[in-house]
Amino acid sequence: MRIVKSSAFLIMLLFAVILSACGAQNTATEGGGSAAEASNGTPQETRTFKDAMGDISVTGVPKRVVVLDWTAAEDVLALGMQPVGITDIEGMKKWVDIPVEIGPDVTDIGDRSAPNMELIASLKPDLILGLKSLNEANYDALKAIAPTLLFNPYPEEGQGDQYENMETTFRTIADVLDKNTEAQAVLDDLNQTYETAKKRIAEVGADQKPFILAMAFTNQNAVTFRLSTDNSLAVKTLEHLGLKNAYKSKQFEIYGFTTADVEALPALQEANFIHITQNDDNVFENQLKDNPVWNGLNFVKENRIYALGGDTWPYGGPLGAKVMAEKAADLLTK
Repeated sequence: MRIVKSSAFLIMLLFAVILSACGAQNTATEGGGSAAEASNGTPQETRTFKDAMGDISVTGVPKRVVVLDWTAAEDVLALGMQPVGITDIEGMKKWVDIPVEIGPDVTDIGDRSAPNMELIASLKPDLILGLKSLNEANYDALKAIAPTLLFNPYPEEGQGDQYENMETTFRTIADVLDKNTEAQAVLDDLNQTYETAKKRIAEVGADQKPFILAMAFTNQNAVTFRLSTDNSLAVKTLEHLGLKNAYKSKQFEIYGFTTADVEALPALQEANFIHITQNDDNVFENQLKDNPVWNGLNFVKENRIYALGGDTWPYGGPLGAKVMAEKAADLLTK
């Protein structure tokens, strides 16, 4: 009789423990934290972040990040992490000059506007980062793989400039990855770079002339210039060095540049001409060498032409801005 009573007591005790565990799990789920748990059984927090698509919830701290554009890749690398996948790695290495290498284990997941969805899924990411303009068409499919944040680097008129947007995006990515301390260190280093470069430029008086910043390239056998406007990331970067942009657009340019030809340059010839031009498309030697309008410009005759290099990426993050600032200071203080 005692054995039967003891067995009944043990069964009741076991049942009570199971009910208690279930109640604790329900409390964790309903308490606003997260239904998911870390590998050690600790409930993971779910947080909500805002991107160009609205609000997105992310549970825990992502460790396996896929990036669909080079700016997001730069931001993740700047925070001391290697993504598990990046689009067009070869192109990024060619066009984007930053002081951090992409690791050999990072997978190339295809074109920035048409990434390989099956390959992305096989990497088992817990976060995907990209641009709205390039990746909105695949947004639902991407979200089905992992929480996806898409950003818009081009704010509308009256909604800030591209530099402010760059910092906001960088800080958001850092917050998602629990890298806020690292992000602040990167931005502090960038600001110190600005101060040092600004002092060097002022010491030689190179801040007394305004600048124009152009991307120059061949288009249908003619030279096209993208003249950077005041809302662009590149111009705002150079303004941190105490420099002033001579080019003023007649209208708001959402992408931060006006497309023009050589006929637009005489009105700007007293400025220093800073440019980004690819080595395999040297328009100055190929198309403009015997052009009378070009050769008549004061900045040409006075040799005030400064080449930042074709791998200077004017659409990136804080590392790209630092590289641009250092290159500009080196050029202007020769």
